[in-house]
Amino acid sequence: MQFPRTPGALCARFATPFVAGLLLSTVASGAYPDKAIRWIIPFPAGGGADIVGRVVTQKLSERIGQQVVVENRGGASGNIAAEIVARSAPDGYTLLMPHAGIQTINAALYQKLPYDPEKDFVPITILVTVPNMLAVHPAVPARSVKELIALARRQPGKLTFGSSGNGTAGHLANELLKAEARISTLHVPYKGAAPALVGLMSGEVDILITNVSVLLPMVRTGKARALAVAGLKRAGVVPDIPTIAESGLPGFDADSWYAVVAPGGTPAAVITLLHDGLVKALQDAGVQAALAKVGATVVGNSPSEFAQRVRRDTAKWSAVIKGMR
Repeated sequence: MQFPRTPGALCARFATPFVAGLLLSTVASGAYPDKAIRWIIPFPAGGGADIVGRVVTQKLSERIGQQVVVENRGGASGNIAAEIVARSAPDGYTLLMPHAGIQTINAALYQKLPYDPEKDFVPITILVTVPNMLAVHPAVPARSVKELIALARRQPGKLTFGSSGNGTAGHLANELLKAEARISTLHVPYKGAAPALVGLMSGEVDILITNVSVLLPMVRTGKARALAVAGLKRAGVVPDIPTIAESGLPGFDADSWYAVVAPGGTPAAVITLLHDGLVKALQDAGVQAALAKVGATVVGNSPSEFAQRVRRDTAKWSAVIKGMR
């Protein structure tokens, strides 16, 4: 990812000298933002990402004095939404709330993308991380990650794991588990998280890694057994459940995150204003309480830290995908 170091670092793809000068004068005069900002979420309304986006945008709107309008554009693993933003003017009025897949997975997964994950977006901040959880059907005779690994090694290819689709975060998390634990399990892709959860509860699949907030109700009612959290840190909503990393696979990290990016070439002054507004919004106690309800952990890091996370995750998931082929 590229982070413009000066307000004049505009994307040549969009900005003529006249447009660049107009953008800079608008920012310098303090006029930005002087109209509503379009905030595109690559998921349908009502899901966890949508909840995160609407909580944050409401508070951001209060801080910058302009309406932030949420637009849900789901489909194609986020590529539809990403293309819209990549082709938008770099003026700060169209933003994307990407999930990790858009910037760290899709380039390795698809032969051709309608956007360049590195060049077409400027990082602003990671909003939250959302922990994933590893759970099994109650009939699976494993009560820890170590026991699950031992079971899978005794019965290679017999255990099944579900996901919300090929190339999704849950699918790749399971592939990462297979690679690091040196086990063989059978992938059963579903068309979404809800059908995958039904598959786990019915016993159609043995293993599922998905969002904590999705699995938790089933775990609490005994319809699924939680073994571990897939991030590096324990999840605040389930502090008693260990991580996979502390259960025998050091360094294992397969959490999810949602962030904010602008089109490539957006002036640094605009990025700074948006970053400051977002970080202050994330520090609000009401925002943090609302996000905690969906299992999200507030981040609010710098653009450079965000870019570093993207590079690390891209290398990790590219290796996983290469190993699947």
